[in-house]
Amino acid sequence: MQSGNVTTPFGRRPMTLALVRRQIAAAEIKPGKAADKWKVFRDASEARELLGLQDRSLAVLDALLSFYPDNELRQDAQLVVFPSNAQLTLRAHGIAGATLRRHLALLVETGLIVRKDSANGKRYARKDRAGEIESAFGFDISPLLLRSEELAGLAQQVAADRAAFRKAKERLTICRRDVRKLITAAIEEGASGDWEAIEGIYIGLISRIPRAPTLSDVTSILGEMELLQREIVNILEMQQEDGNISTNAAQNERHIQNSKPESFHEFEPSSRKEQGAKPADDNRTKREPVRTFPLRMVLRACPEIAMYGPGGAIGGWRDMMSAAVVVRSMLGISPSAYQEACEVMGSESAAVAVACILEREGHISSPGGYLRDLTRKAARGEFSLGPMLMALLRGSGVDHRRAG
Repeated sequence: MQSGNVTTPFGRRPMTLALVRRQIAAAEIKPGKAADKWKVFRDASEARELLGLQDRSLAVLDALLSFYPDNELRQDAQLVVFPSNAQLTLRAHGIAGATLRRHLALLVETGLIVRKDSANGKRYARKDRAGEIESAFGFDISPLLLRSEELAGLAQQVAADRAAFRKAKERLTICRRDVRKLITAAIEEGASGDWEAIEGIYIGLISRIPRAPTLSDVTSILGEMELLQREIVNILEMQQEDGNISTNAAQNERHIQNSKPESFHEFEPSSRKEQGAKPADDNRTKREPVRTFPLRMVLRACPEIAMYGPGGAIGGWRDMMSAAVVVRSMLGISPSAYQEACEVMGSESAAVAVACILEREGHISSPGGYLRDLTRKAARGEFSLGPMLMALLRGSGVDHRRAG
């Protein structure tokens, strides 16, 4: 390619430092580098939204590349094309002149091409006696060769995001169906529980799905929908284990009502203080550990715990459990109380319980006694983290709407 010196645009077009950097970078392409121009174009097309391009911009880029005679862009080749606006208009399917100029400017702005203007602004090539192009003025397409790997990476990212979005939408559709049918079956067959409240939560989640959802929208609602599904299954499983649905109505009604923010602290012992001693019923039959919920959901419900993680952030369950140990000490929960919670609930669930306690610290007079009481309930199969997390999620949603 012809590196030459940095050139400035013709006429009233301004020169910017960004244009200088692009021209310098284009002159430093690795020797021998080559790329298929149509492969690069397909990658740019795939990544058009990330690049800020429109469909017409791609039509213009396609037209420009068609004026480059070879299929391969090479570092040692002449990479300036010099078609007139009339020629470009024809190859860009009759695009209007003003639209053509706008999209040429957009391609320059996004760094996919560089203007190499002549003294009078005309586009042409000067050839030597052998008929080889000695110098050319028009549009330098060498940035496409320079950024070929970057464009390929962006295209792969877009493809991965599209696949993730498709899978998330599929999971959300299935989860919606499952929750809807589980609620209907529970109501029709007379299962105990506040199914009206549960259905209200379900309808609220559905109403939050926008007409054109993003991956973030779908992922967020999917997490909460899966949490609601787990809670419904938990209620039905506990009733099934007890062997008599009707006799457990009051217990399960209290269970689902605890998903309301204002009733979050009902589990707290009214007068028991933290003593550091284990409960007397050590010989109780141990239940399976409390179900663990997605870490993303936990951090959305309990954002305060994040600042106690390594480096002020939580990137995984190991960080979560590390932060819980710090918070446990800060809240005055004895090591024995936390250890017992870990043994009964599981380490991850015990850490989530501590995160929930931290989030509602102002409503809990004795964090240690609170955790011990939850541990005893968990050992009897009477406690689930779901209502606590749902309460915090719903409370956070109310606060967010009020703040807006």
